Amino acid sequence: MTTLKDIGTALGLSVTTVSRALNDFPEVSAQTRDRVRAAAERLGYQANRSAQRLATGRSGMVGMIVKTSADYRADQTFMEILVGMSAALAARDTDLVLAVDQGRDPVEPYRRMLGRDLLDGFILNAPVTHDPRISFLNERGIPLVVHGRDRVDADYPFFTIDNHAVAAESVQLLAALGHRRIAYLNGPEQYSYAARRAQGYRAAMAQAGLPVLEGALTHDPPTAAAGYRQALSLLAGQRGAPPTAFICGSLLLAEGVMHATVDLGLAVPRDVSVMAHDDGLPMLSASSFTPALTVTHAALHDACVPLANALVDLIGGADPMSLQVLNRAELIVRDSTGPAPETGRTPWP
Repeated sequence: MTTLKDIGTALGLSVTTVSRALNDFPEVSAQTRDRVRAAAERLGYQANRSAQRLATGRSGMVGMIVKTSADYRADQTFMEILVGMSAALAARDTDLVLAVDQGRDPVEPYRRMLGRDLLDGFILNAPVTHDPRISFLNERGIPLVVHGRDRVDADYPFFTIDNHAVAAESVQLLAALGHRRIAYLNGPEQYSYAARRAQGYRAAMAQAGLPVLEGALTHDPPTAAAGYRQALSLLAGQRGAPPTAFICGSLLLAEGVMHATVDLGLAVPRDVSVMAHDDGLPMLSASSFTPALTVTHAALHDACVPLANALVDLIGGADPMSLQVLNRAELIVRDSTGPAPETGRTPWP
């Protein structure tokens, strides 16, 4: 079995330097860390986790606690994200420990995992506004990174997209096409991403001088059934003047909207324009819609490597504020959006 001494002998380094390099101590240069890691891989070195923890106070393991949905299609990225995250962490000699939250207290699973004294930190997903999980871990000094952020002035590492801009740019596109009655089918309002998108929608509508229709900003789980139900009600005029355009918080909501337009005998985009945010679901492509769907695009799996690296770097002593990434989603215009119907024309037969 290859030892730290073997690696040190091969590189002409002390055992202490090799150990510090493998455990990401900041005083070891990046060049030396790379040399040591390459030699460790070449020689087939396997870290002794117990010895590693005694030497560094770290276990080399981090946790992720997830709450799954009853609708499997809304969670179809679940395995893809886990595999990507595990691979990214393994590349930094760190293992992912997964637990499933099936209770009502969002903090309890973290309290339970911390009680076992096994983990160096946590990756959090789907934050709600002012998320109690983040407060709980921060108060105890536990390293964490978040896919998303629970507030704009976050002081912890995160990787997210500008959700305010996601909604605002969608409104701006449709307003430029002449649409004045624009509905927004958003995600559940407790989630911070949905709150930011609602703010972006309202701000962009106000900037364009457009009214927010009664009942046209909705909050539902990302399912085709919810999209269908909301679109059917709005297009039938049950909440006043029907919209001429829909912005959907997910492809699944957009799928339901498209089915509703077909059932009402409407044509997209002649009678109604439809666009959505695309998270890059592996089994549902925006380009395969009929017509192909205009989207803001930011694939969820793109977060795996940045989040993994941020957590390992944070545990190694990096400044949390240097580990914050805010990206812009890509706007992709396809065939599902077009000019608003002629003035006075109703969007249903």
